Amino acid sequence: MNSLCEKQNITVLAIESSCDETACAVVKNGREVLSNVVATQIEIHRRFGGVVPEIASRNHTLAIENVVKEAMQKAGVTKEDIDAVAVTYGAGLLGALLVGVNFAKALAFAWGKPLFGVSHIKGHIAANYIGSDLKPPYLCLLASGGHTAVVKVEDFDKLTAIATSRDDAAGEAFDKVARVLGLPYPGGPEIQKLAEQGRVAFEMPKVKLGEELYFSYSGIKTFVINLAHKLEQQGAPLPKADIAASFQEAAVGQLADVTAEISRRLGIKKIAIAGGVSANALLRSRFDEMRKNGCEIFYPKLCYCTDNAAMIGAAAYFLIRSGAEESPLSLDAKATVPLE
Repeated sequence: MNSLCEKQNITVLAIESSCDETACAVVKNGREVLSNVVATQIEIHRRFGGVVPEIASRNHTLAIENVVKEAMQKAGVTKEDIDAVAVTYGAGLLGALLVGVNFAKALAFAWGKPLFGVSHIKGHIAANYIGSDLKPPYLCLLASGGHTAVVKVEDFDKLTAIATSRDDAAGEAFDKVARVLGLPYPGGPEIQKLAEQGRVAFEMPKVKLGEELYFSYSGIKTFVINLAHKLEQQGAPLPKADIAASFQEAAVGQLADVTAEISRRLGIKKIAIAGGVSANALLRSRFDEMRKNGCEIFYPKLCYCTDNAAMIGAAAYFLIRSGAEESPLSLDAKATVPLE
């Protein structure tokens, strides 16, 4: 058991560098964000249509020291005020993760503070704790560029996967469809914006709510690709807004329908959503409709949906409170981590 778990107030400095955001936050008691600084690389990677791992890693190296300094200045804290250092160790781009992990290990060693490695997945879920009173048990829909799943959160650090994607993740599908439509990276916000100008004109593949519940996005993605090719061969214009609206309807509908069915079968009415796709306005409206059936719905503020360090600080706090041992200075980055 770590030495902090019984401390009344715990302030965590957290670092996140799993993809193309270099982030640092100072979080108090898991729910209060004192600062949250994010240096994004979106404009750098946009020209390539997606994240280039080597470029991401190099830019993390350039940004991380200044991002940490800015986070501490905005929080008005010094190293003496920090009780623990937390960092995302996985999942993500290995080179990008290594930048954050090694910087966090150096800080923890230099400051004499305990180090806690945090799963990026658990970080996204923990974003729901910021500024709220959410407590387990509950269901959480995780929908991001790398993961799509419904998990049962039995305790702050205990997850059980109930349904996962058989192929693409939801966020990945948004990016791929956006590329087909000639939209810039990242695809999610661009598709949402374009969909507002269109109508649901195409019926796309749906998953069946059978005995086994799962997600699948390869069929929807392939439908859009084939439709674009067919219209191109016919010399017909591509109704981009209608395709965006139809794709978004199918993609979001699947997330909402599967989650609602799991809620019904398990009798769990407390539901949270997490991950980059949780910022989608249509998805939020679908989950808001579940309130009519007595569900209690939680989702993070928009600034905590995409990658950030505040969610890592929140997850670390509850990890500490659970009595988890601190991570050794030999902590290594991992490209993949289990959902549980």
